[in-house]
Amino acid sequence: RPSREILTKERKKIFQEFRIQVQKKKSYTIEKVVSIFTSKDAGVKDPLSHAVSSIKKAQGFDALLGPHTMTWAALWGRFDIEIKGDLFSQAILRFHIFHIIQTASPHSTKIDAGLPARGLHGEPYRGHIFWDNVFVMHLFDLHYPEISRSLLMYRYRRLPRARKYAKENKYRGAMFPWQSASTGEEETQEIHLNPKSGKWGMDNSRIQRHISFAIAYNVWQYWQKTRDLKFLRHYGAEMLLSIAKFGASLVKYSRRDNRYHTEGIMGPDEFHEKYPGSPKPGIKDNSYTNLFIVWTLLKAEKALEILPKRDRARLERALGLDKEELDLWRDITFKMNLIINDDGVISQFDGFFDLRELDWSAYQKKYDNIKRLDRILKSEGKSPDHYKLAKQADVLMIFYLFPLHEVENLISRLGYRFTKDTLKKNYDYYSARTSHGSSLSKVVHCYISHLLGMREESRGWFINILKSDIHDTQGGTTRESIHVGVMGGSIDIAFRAFAGVEILDDRVKINPALPWSWENVKFKIFYRKHWIYLSITKNTITIFIQGRAKSTFAIPIEIRDKLYHIDVKKKWKISLTQK
Repeated sequence: RPSREILTKERKKIFQEFRIQVQKKKSYTIEKVVSIFTSKDAGVKDPLSHAVSSIKKAQGFDALLGPHTMTWAALWGRFDIEIKGDLFSQAILRFHIFHIIQTASPHSTKIDAGLPARGLHGEPYRGHIFWDNVFVMHLFDLHYPEISRSLLMYRYRRLPRARKYAKENKYRGAMFPWQSASTGEEETQEIHLNPKSGKWGMDNSRIQRHISFAIAYNVWQYWQKTRDLKFLRHYGAEMLLSIAKFGASLVKYSRRDNRYHTEGIMGPDEFHEKYPGSPKPGIKDNSYTNLFIVWTLLKAEKALEILPKRDRARLERALGLDKEELDLWRDITFKMNLIINDDGVISQFDGFFDLRELDWSAYQKKYDNIKRLDRILKSEGKSPDHYKLAKQADVLMIFYLFPLHEVENLISRLGYRFTKDTLKKNYDYYSARTSHGSSLSKVVHCYISHLLGMREESRGWFINILKSDIHDTQGGTTRESIHVGVMGGSIDIAFRAFAGVEILDDRVKINPALPWSWENVKFKIFYRKHWIYLSITKNTITIFIQGRAKSTFAIPIEIRDKLYHIDVKKKWKISLTQK
């Protein structure tokens, strides 16, 4: 036992110091058991008394290890992905899953918390909630939907504040802040330090209005994967419709071209805050935001069709939705403005094609690491606003979030031409002008190069994604805390690209394209209250759907363009080599 124990208390800190007499060739173990409660825990009015009572009952490490191990085993039983043939991918994907379910776990469902962009691992972003959830929520949707629901409820509880924020900015509906914390107010800083120059400058990132549409996306993705009608009726549809109202108020109609336009906003790129020489922040007709508004309005309309009549009537009354507004929504979905050049390249925003080209090779030679070109250019007295460059290409994000057929439908609906070469042309154009200042950019490029059949390039991006945090490829940021978005993105690539699993409105679609080193991948997904077990090789897919003792039903699953109705409780083995 320690001969002396010193307890030191400071503001927000407490220390224990132990002094013991030690002998040669003997080992000593210090065991520390901590009990933590907060006033936000359900049923806890006095955290201190709860913590003291709990610690008095607590047993030692060996006794606590058993339940801890069992709990983790249960979690791995839901989330794990097994890869044969690629030890590196196996280890890092498990590493990423581990960190994500540390950040949001079954315990999160009992508290009012969102998913911080940098996890619970450090101080960067001050624990704020951003848009990164679009890269992560799929994992919870398909493995532990209760966690997804709790993260969406974090947003729902802040819906009144989002409505107030919209009203303060002369919009309707609900406008969520770019950075959110406990109150739901805008937490984004207004000035930012450029470590390259040591100077402070304005930070206009709060005008990224696409955060609201990302929340609408998460609501719809949750509905599509779970068919949780109770959530949609009581919470999800209200969020979706409120965000749709905001999106419709964000656009302005022009008689000059009979199109709807947006202005004064920023896209995910973040390098372009305003037009060269303009004193006002924001750009016009950001393609990513414009298309996302159209998508949101269409899903809001779909949600109204799904809702029981009584719930629809209730929400229409509560939100002041009438035929005139719904007609406006529909009109916007046919007349939103996009700018597409003769080569089929979608302009990131109005005026992007008029900006200067950057001498990339010169900057690469001069600075080596040019991921944060915005800081480099500003340190030289220049501005990224003048150049055709991107931190992460907005336009390519469209093809990452939405299935290719859906993007084609959106663009065609607006009266623009979409060809089979559209994706390739946009990928080539923006890849040559993207610095990848955000780790999320690599996820997007990995997925799109996979769609294009560029297997080696996609594999290279995937390795880069896996290295992001363990090799700190962003240059010092991982030492501050992990990147939840890129971790979620790596798992999305494994499931949606390599295993080829996609959830559509009426079926599960599987079109595998395993990397050359992957001999076999195994995992399970929770699809509309049923566990589907999958084992995929380059030649076969083995499927088993779990069901209750007396249940008999089939789930439609499309494999390589052929539709099967897979019976529950029967193991199906389907060849991928037979035509």
